[in-house]
Amino acid sequence: MSRKIKLIWDFRGPASAKTAEHHEIHLKEYINIEKLPINITGFQLFDEMYAIAFMVVAEENMIQVRDALKPHRGEVFI
Repeated sequence: MSRKIKLIWDFRGPASAKTAEHHEIHLKEYINIEKLPINITGFQLFDEMYAIAFMVVAEENMIQVRDALKPHRGEVFI
């Protein structure tokens, strides 16, 4: 079984929450279009000026998704 990688997009500023929430919609659309095997997405609010959107992909799909969607960072998903 391959590792799962959490790709993360950071959003800052007063509109960060809405931006991260909306970005998740596009991540779900991409998963459906590309028929990726894992469909874990989400967004998380840290405070009124910082939020993230994220998507979890299988390690073998990470390069493809990274090159297409340009996440700000990634980490191993546990």
